[in-house]
Amino acid sequence: MKSKSSFKKVFALVLFLLFMIGVKLNAQKTVEIPSYKKFKISIEKTENGLKMKSLEGTAWIDLSFSLKNDKPQAIDEFGMTSLKDTKPKESQDLANFKFTISKTDEGVTLKGLEGTAWKELSFSILDNEKKIIDQNGMTKLN
Repeated sequence: MKSKSSFKKVFALVLFLLFMIGVKLNAQKTVEIPSYKKFKISIEKTENGLKMKSLEGTAWIDLSFSLKNDKPQAIDEFGMTSLKDTKPKESQDLANFKFTISKTDEGVTLKGLEGTAWKELSFSILDNEKKIIDQNGMTKLN
């Protein structure tokens, strides 16, 4: 009887040690958080479509365009683009991003394709109201 009890204790101790080694190995893994270059853009819903103003990180200053609801327009650091367009060589001075923007009945939906921490943003926006986005999502002007 004593040998079975000793065996169970040793077995339990070995299992516990293996578990602790596994926990320690998992705790040592590092997760790399991608860094994105900064950009900041204001978005305004107009009667005819959308108006965007770059505040930081782009080659363009103002963009205005008409959109039918749910029809996406691709935007990158150089302005309006196509989903099929390949970008020129990346610039050290620009944010190197690409997203689509679609007008909805309530506001807009953006889908981050590259250079953004967000995959999708949707928010309501009234006519002539401005919202600010950056590489991390919605933000404030400052």
